[in-house]
Amino acid sequence: MTPLQRYIAEEIAIDHADGLLTRREALRRLGLIGLGVAAATSLLAACSTGSDEQSSTSAPATPGGATPPPPGTADAVSTESVTFAGPDGRVLQGAWAEAATPRGTVLVVHENKGLTDHIRSVAGRFAGAGYSALAVDLLSEEGGTATFTDQAQATAALATVPPERFVADMKAGVDELGRRVPDKKAAAVGFCFGGGMVWQLLAAGEPRLAAAVPFYGPLPEGADFSGSKAAVLAIYAELDARVNASRDAAAAALAKAGLPHEIVTVPGADHAFFNDTGPRYNATAAAEAYERVLAWFGEYLG
Repeated sequence: MTPLQRYIAEEIAIDHADGLLTRREALRRLGLIGLGVAAATSLLAACSTGSDEQSSTSAPATPGGATPPPPGTADAVSTESVTFAGPDGRVLQGAWAEAATPRGTVLVVHENKGLTDHIRSVAGRFAGAGYSALAVDLLSEEGGTATFTDQAQATAALATVPPERFVADMKAGVDELGRRVPDKKAAAVGFCFGGGMVWQLLAAGEPRLAAAVPFYGPLPEGADFSGSKAAVLAIYAELDARVNASRDAAAAALAKAGLPHEIVTVPGADHAFFNDTGPRYNATAAAEAYERVLAWFGEYLG
């Protein structure tokens, strides 16, 4: 398997270990990304070790039993579906959210489920905070996320794409941000798989990013950020042991490249804690992380 396929396979296996997927569904999804029954069964068994010690990561209740709204939603603006020029004459899809008076711009990179309503909402929240945002659909060449009626098929499709195409598409997204909002600094934010894509973009030496925020994303092997100029806020979750295994390597690579950076590990939170539509959503952790991101943008974008 490629590193990307391995990351997605492990994520499926951990979801099964945490009780979020049945064994049958986990085996189906692993089969879609190319694992045979024997290999898939072995992976499920390996990831199930220690699963009895799971911690609850649901949204903490507020007085009265209500869960607070996701951070930034009160001021969020609506998004619109857009297309824009991609590499090699391809047409890319995305969701665009325009700030009333842009302080900067943000490229938003989705999880391994593709461009979902949740990611669209994140773009709208950043625009509401003053940063015009473009959420790129990295399944554009496959017809776009919306063409997949089975979310697992969308994930499997992402697993087959070479990282170089993702990087080229994200760079086209940065192009589009500059076209729509000229003379403003740009950032990139990604979640889970998308966090890994932000790391990939930095490793590709994209020089136009002034800031980058990978949320619990896997670090590329041998990452070298010497071509980047971005100030990096790397956000991890305390309970996310799998991704946290590369946290020290990320810090070392950032320091070696001389990039301004901060490594934040949010206590009591698990992988995907920012996704308010998912089972590991943690309202307190999400609110804390969102405020950190806006403060980072305020310092490095304007």
